[in-house]
Amino acid sequence: MVAEDGANQDEIRETIVSMPNYFADYDTTVTFITEEELKSEHEGMPHGGFVIRSGVTGAGQKQIIEFGLKLDSNPEFTASVLVAYARAAQRLSVEGHKGAKTVFDIPLGHLSPKSAEDLRRDLL
Repeated sequence: MVAEDGANQDEIRETIVSMPNYFADYDTTVTFITEEELKSEHEGMPHGGFVIRSGVTGAGQKQIIEFGLKLDSNPEFTASVLVAYARAAQRLSVEGHKGAKTVFDIPLGHLSPKSAEDLRRDLL
């Protein structure tokens, strides 16, 4: 985090770590750096993290799934995701779908520029 001169870093830190539904439930550390360090060390805006979810199936067995992300450029990745969902929205429109959708409503195959046949051949 780069704070403006004179900004209250304790207030900024508390605002970030207490964000409900985002950081509040996690062990979050906020580190302040200079603008020069941001430009020299973090120009591409790398980003990453892990999400670990656990649950219990009907048979009482514990299950854990882990998602990981390591990005050299968060803005480039975000733009790519937006393009993929625009592609999916266009495909859904052609199929006659209407109305609001969430990311959970979009078939994974609609996100890729590859055909369903190519995805099965290349990824399965």
